[in-house]
Amino acid sequence: MSAGSNKGHASLCVLFFFQAHALGMWGVNLSNVLKVYGYEGLIPYVFACNSIAALLSPLAVGALADERVVPERVLRWLGVGAAVFLALFFFGVQQRWHWGVVLGLAQVHALWSVPTFGLTTSLVLSRLSAPQLQFGNIRLWATLGWMAAGLMVSVVLQADRSVVSGYAAAVAWLVTVGFTYMIPPSVAWVVDLNQRRSVREILGLDALHLLKHADHKVVFLSAGLFNMCLAAFYPFTVLHLDDLGVKGTTGVMSIGQITEIISMVGLASILGRFRLKWVFLAGMGFGVLRYGLFVLDTKAAVITGIFLHGFCFTLFFITAQIYLEQRIPLNMRARAQALLTLVINGFGNLAGALGCGWWRQWCQTEGKTDWPAFWTGMMVLTLGVSVFFAVAYKGVDRADELKRDGVPGPG
Repeated sequence: MSAGSNKGHASLCVLFFFQAHALGMWGVNLSNVLKVYGYEGLIPYVFACNSIAALLSPLAVGALADERVVPERVLRWLGVGAAVFLALFFFGVQQRWHWGVVLGLAQVHALWSVPTFGLTTSLVLSRLSAPQLQFGNIRLWATLGWMAAGLMVSVVLQADRSVVSGYAAAVAWLVTVGFTYMIPPSVAWVVDLNQRRSVREILGLDALHLLKHADHKVVFLSAGLFNMCLAAFYPFTVLHLDDLGVKGTTGVMSIGQITEIISMVGLASILGRFRLKWVFLAGMGFGVLRYGLFVLDTKAAVITGIFLHGFCFTLFFITAQIYLEQRIPLNMRARAQALLTLVINGFGNLAGALGCGWWRQWCQTEGKTDWPAFWTGMMVLTLGVSVFFAVAYKGVDRADELKRDGVPGPG
């Protein structure tokens, strides 16, 4: 690998680090902040804002990045907007503005921030010569950024329940925007700006034709369903830890990133040895085990479950991103990643955020949550999605994958 390539990869690592840092500074402890400032009833709806934004913005942004504007410029616009409206949202919470205004600011912020991670992923993948072998080691820097955010909030800022975390995250967004100027240039986008394009193409809806492929459809559908189960993890695990008397919950939640790093480092080897189907199912299996431990309702069991979350996340969702990079035509990849964002953070997270919020209400008695009952529901749902994927996904064998792509990567 050349020195220029090493430098380029280093800048991609830094970009991933700071973007995840900006997201982790406020996302993990948000439930506790809302609870402290009297907005506990808004928790599922604030998280649902991300889902609504995912339904509206990622495909259009993906189409823009694929054909109209270089993606790093789009990322800069989105990053500045995310910083401004995140600061306004937390200021509104601090001032205890009307819940409608707070929810509105959460929604506007989400419109700017939600498309960014899928766009960054596509931007990074487009600069790698062998994504299957290289992406895991670069993507783990996003995990390190998320971990650093948790430690910053809990240990340095001591802001597990403070709006200070939100203001710090806004600053982190601006730093992220600055680092977009350090990444290596991409292949020039050649597009006829006078060419007439349909509304379907402008919005990126032409990516929906990818769902006609049987395995693509199963991966997208399973990702959405699996994220319905995951939607309970960040909003409600911190509340469960709080009920168990655990201190520094934001820092504790970053324990899951330890296994995320381990699986990221080993991902290239795993993908070279096993069919994608088994890697996907392993991630789902860790998801079932994670919630099974939560059912035990002890500090040790819940913290162990959090530890296993990294395996669950990496082996399913990062593998899904690599699957798209391998299987989707080059001119559709940003839109494919955007469609994955829409399915996961849009349909899946919206149904999950609202459904898990209602399920928690059903599991409450006199304001106290029956956590074993709540997590049992999540465990059963995760198991059901795993069974569906195991039956529906066919994949390709190792020989076919080698023949088509020229790199080791079983289906």
